[in-house]
Amino acid sequence: MTEWTIDDIPPMTGKLAVVTGATGGLGFETALALAGAGAEVVLTGRNEAKGRDAIGRISDRFPGALVSYEALDLASLASVADFTRRFTAMYASLDLLVNNAGVMALPQRHVTADGFEMQFGTNFLGHYALTAHLLPALRRGSGPRVVNLSSLAHRNGAIDFDDLQGEKSYAPTKAYCQSKLAMLIFAIELQRRSGAAGWSLMSNAAHPGYARTDLISNGPGDGGLMGLLGRLMRPLSHSAAAGALPTLFAVASPEAKPAGYYGPNGFYELKGPPAPAKIMPRAQDAAVAARLWDVSAALTGVSFDQAALAA
Repeated sequence: MTEWTIDDIPPMTGKLAVVTGATGGLGFETALALAGAGAEVVLTGRNEAKGRDAIGRISDRFPGALVSYEALDLASLASVADFTRRFTAMYASLDLLVNNAGVMALPQRHVTADGFEMQFGTNFLGHYALTAHLLPALRRGSGPRVVNLSSLAHRNGAIDFDDLQGEKSYAPTKAYCQSKLAMLIFAIELQRRSGAAGWSLMSNAAHPGYARTDLISNGPGDGGLMGLLGRLMRPLSHSAAAGALPTLFAVASPEAKPAGYYGPNGFYELKGPPAPAKIMPRAQDAAVAARLWDVSAALTGVSFDQAALAA
């Protein structure tokens, strides 16, 4: 694969995209690039002031860009459902869904509005429910794609079905790794089920390598061991804009493949232009994927099968 840059994004005029966590960091850079390529972009997040600021920054960069903001808190299934109702009242179809939002390695165990461990609930279950709710709109889209943000952390993850919510034993990094492995499993399983059921969408995944964002500051914080490691590894990092390139490749490039996984091509996939990324075997375990799918449907009360019937 030749070196792929932001200039290789094809014209996106006529495409409608939803990007979660789009008021800053990777999500903002993804939304900015898609808007710059001509797509209409719905930015979502929890903070309206940040949403307005993000729209202003995109509009300053690309006057006339078609961008809007909608409130969405992935730590609340009610908020996910409410966003979906508002979205489907405004739009008949959806072409691109980027499941980007996330929290990282919270030092203390917190739970979502629905009682889920915060990282598993926000990073994964919220996106699972959102994607299911939006399936009818995606099926009416033009060449629809769903991109899940995973992480290098998936390599150290395991789905602990006996303690998914960290109630017996909570460890910040373990919970984060599990959530990011779940996102990659979800991307692959969604493609598997789309192919079997004829949903006609492409599902794939990406990771940013080590991008300089506020994820650590807003999670474990800049102090302690995590902060020290972050400072030591800074020379191996790249900007949020560079970190968004694998996502943009997955969502926009004609070369992206169903159930593909993309990340930087440099040392340990920490930085560099997009390329196919390493997928751990546990992420491709069909039995684990099927079980996680069923557990997620039970936990969220949201069924892809019912959504498919509504399409």
